[in-house]
Amino acid sequence: MLHFISDLHLSPQAPGATRIFLDFLGGRARAAEHLYILGDLFEVWPGDDCIDDVQDGFNHGIINALRALTDCGVRLSVMHGNRDFLLGNEFALRSGASLLPDPYVLSLPSWQFVLSHGDLLCTDDTDYQIFRTRVRDPAWRVAFLNKSLQERKAIATALRQQSEDSKREKLKLTQYMMDLNPADTEDFLRHHGYATFIHGHTHRPARHDHLVDGIHVERWVMSDWHEDHGECLSWDGRQLSREVLR
Repeated sequence: MLHFISDLHLSPQAPGATRIFLDFLGGRARAAEHLYILGDLFEVWPGDDCIDDVQDGFNHGIINALRALTDCGVRLSVMHGNRDFLLGNEFALRSGASLLPDPYVLSLPSWQFVLSHGDLLCTDDTDYQIFRTRVRDPAWRVAFLNKSLQERKAIATALRQQSEDSKREKLKLTQYMMDLNPADTEDFLRHHGYATFIHGHTHRPARHDHLVDGIHVERWVMSDWHEDHGECLSWDGRQLSREVLR
């Protein structure tokens, strides 16, 4: 069994989602072969040194729970999201996770998937794409991580608020869709061999049927997590299914 989750946005301000996630790691996830987290595990991640932040033990507790899962023999793969794009090697080492590139082709004996956080195909949001390119640049990353942890946390908080304000403004525009661009999505599916596409980011859970070059391709959009429920997408070797977690 393979499990896929995304957009948990864990933080001390989301105790319900955190509790659901910890219960999942300690229960159902332990029966899986592999857990894939496709971005935005955390609401914010200012750098791997936040794991041992003496003023905030939240991240340390999450890392320990992930490590307990991998110590049980469950493989863990984590993809960067737009909130936690600074997850690095120390996070991977401490949690036992492997960091995945975005996109990532998952080839199984019975099927082929292409995995992504999803934000790279939201190309209609040009402001966000400019921001995404900037913060993924290695030089920007080095300069940002050279700042103190407290300064980085303050900048991250300001960026998060700016993002929320921008989102509210964009939602007022009736022609604006904060979703995947249809043409770019078809090109993406074509480029990746018409594999079943799994992603998150948009917070619009659904299963979409695409017809690309006469070939039927499924696109599964995962749900974001809430204070009273989360969601897990599971592959049993034959089919994908959704499960609500409480």
